[in-house]
Amino acid sequence: MLPWIKISVFRNVFQDDQDMKNKLLYIVISVIICLAVGFLSGFATQSSVGTWYVTLNKPSFNPPNYLFAPVWTALYCMMGIAAGIVWAKGFYHRWVKTALYHFGFQLLLNASWSIVFFGLREPFWAFLIITVLIVVLLLTVQWFNVVSKPAALLLIPYLAWVCFAALLNYKIWVLN
Repeated sequence: MLPWIKISVFRNVFQDDQDMKNKLLYIVISVIICLAVGFLSGFATQSSVGTWYVTLNKPSFNPPNYLFAPVWTALYCMMGIAAGIVWAKGFYHRWVKTALYHFGFQLLLNASWSIVFFGLREPFWAFLIITVLIVVLLLTVQWFNVVSKPAALLLIPYLAWVCFAALLNYKIWVLN
């Protein structure tokens, strides 16, 4: 009986180790996807930051341009970690699928905002997109919370930043 217990414990440890490797893999893949979306969105942003964007009237609370890249990089990493945690719970589960579908949709809206605001130089339409993004992001946080509270909490700084970005977007639209 004793050797069987040792083997059973060993299997559980090995399984936990394998689960940890899988979870880490899901997190790494999710972070790479989020950073790739941010990188691709950056092309639209870079096309206008040094030209069109500098000519716009901006509110007094507009942060300096050098802050945006590190803040977005940190947020994309946190988003990826959150998505990886949820994904590791098992994509076969309906709640996980629902959470990740919402996450994918908000990520698409996130990229669309950059293209519309910076690429097309349309603050009004970008504001409409970011408003929808906030709604979908709130739903994403809600679904992530159903699957994993830590994953949902990792999205809160992103939600706060998007709300701040929406306010900036609105003021830029109004001032110009």
